[in-house]
Amino acid sequence: MQTYRANIWKIYTYKFLYMLMFISGVLVPFYLDWGKVSYTQVMILQSFYVIVVLLMEIPTGAIADHFGRKTSLILAGISSSIATLVYTSVPNFYIFLAGEFFWALGFALLSGCDEAMLYDSLKEINLESNSKKIIGRLRSFEMAAIMIAAPIGSLIASKIGLRYAMMFVFFPFFSAFLVALTFREPRTKSEKEKKGKYIDMLKSGIIYFKGHKILKILAFDSISISALAFLIIWMYQPLLGKLGVPIIYFGLVHALLSGIQIPVMNGFGKLEKLFGSKKRYLFFSAIFPGICFILLGINNNNLLAIAIICLVSGFGLSRNVLFQSYMNKYIESHNRATVISTISMVRSLVSAVMYPLVGLMVEWSLNYSFIILGTLTIICALFSKVEEEHLID
Repeated sequence: MQTYRANIWKIYTYKFLYMLMFISGVLVPFYLDWGKVSYTQVMILQSFYVIVVLLMEIPTGAIADHFGRKTSLILAGISSSIATLVYTSVPNFYIFLAGEFFWALGFALLSGCDEAMLYDSLKEINLESNSKKIIGRLRSFEMAAIMIAAPIGSLIASKIGLRYAMMFVFFPFFSAFLVALTFREPRTKSEKEKKGKYIDMLKSGIIYFKGHKILKILAFDSISISALAFLIIWMYQPLLGKLGVPIIYFGLVHALLSGIQIPVMNGFGKLEKLFGSKKRYLFFSAIFPGICFILLGINNNNLLAIAIICLVSGFGLSRNVLFQSYMNKYIESHNRATVISTISMVRSLVSAVMYPLVGLMVEWSLNYSFIILGTLTIICALFSKVEEEHLID
């Protein structure tokens, strides 16, 4: 029993190490300056990543089901470590595609396995009633790692070079692999998330989703705004560079961009009361990032730009957490995993199509791209059909 209890802090450690992405705050400069690829190619790489993750859902699920979650987490650490070595070998677009494949494979192997391992370990020691608190703590470790790693990565990039900011990610990935070797596979097996009948389950989720009017309304609002708001992650670094912000500060901005989501997510109830209703807050949290995008397109002050970037992240990127709560109220338990997976798949496909188009647009004009995306965000917010009665606590 003590061994399974040890799994808990080991999983915290694993996830913290895995999320020490030193490159996150300088990823776009890494591609453009060291990698010598175009911005459109950067976005094609991200589209490729999303598609590979989707395609790997079935085979990586089979690994977790048949060989255990410990094996899946070990392989995730190995694959991600290989990705960093491939990425830093030769600055070439096709080499980067190979690196992106290993990175996507690592993410697919990790996806859901950490939480499943954590929950099953809690069941072994009869503490599954504390799962909400303990899994929430896992999220805190993840966020802490992001906020710590990004400024360190910027420092590495500015003092040693962009290549080394990516290269140094190898060490936490490989350390995560070593931690995974010490996991004790729980005897208790929860329901298999990804198994041979995945396609049939997916069809069931699509049929359920297609026939549910309110769920489609909520999903349209969630997917359209989140897909557009998430582009701030890929556009803020070129903007900071254009405004003359030294690269050493990029990681600090990334940490702020991540950290501001915490008080927003913890204050949903207060924000809804402040705006007078749930619907009004959702409308604000959609329309406001759109306005901020437009402001970024016309602003020339770097400090103001950083503040606006953080506001887009705080309100735009936190909406998914709120929508998860609302949508779950309309999904029956036996369909929950498949329907949520279906909605996630649609969101991924939208992003995969959007990324190359945004790449071309940014190469044409970064400022006009912000204005266009802001306008699209406002239009999506105005076309939302979400009503107050749809939003059940």
